[in-house]
Amino acid sequence: MKVFHNLEHLKPKELIPGFHGKFVHGECVTMAYWEIKRGSILPEHNHVHEQVATVYEGEFELTVDGETQILSPGQPVVIPSNAIHSGRAITDCKITDVFSPVRSEYSSD
Repeated sequence: MKVFHNLEHLKPKELIPGFHGKFVHGECVTMAYWEIKRGSILPEHNHVHEQVATVYEGEFELTVDGETQILSPGQPVVIPSNAIHSGRAITDCKITDVFSPVRSEYSSD
């Protein structure tokens, strides 16, 4: 397993329209570094992975199990396993997500 990574060398992937991600995988976690275009929609969904997200640039409206908040820089949120969630980029955003277990469907190459 690769130990050191350089985000500048990782090719971004658009997994959802407007959501461009770079991914780093450990044995038990995946980190996702997102650049999200203003107005992009995260469709309602859930997954087995526990997720911790932090906005570090811009504003993102997030709904988790029916509760909606606008996240701004430095505000982390914990999304429990199987919680239904969705969202919308109010501005261009940069968000970091940590998922456990690994999101094997998010290829890092």
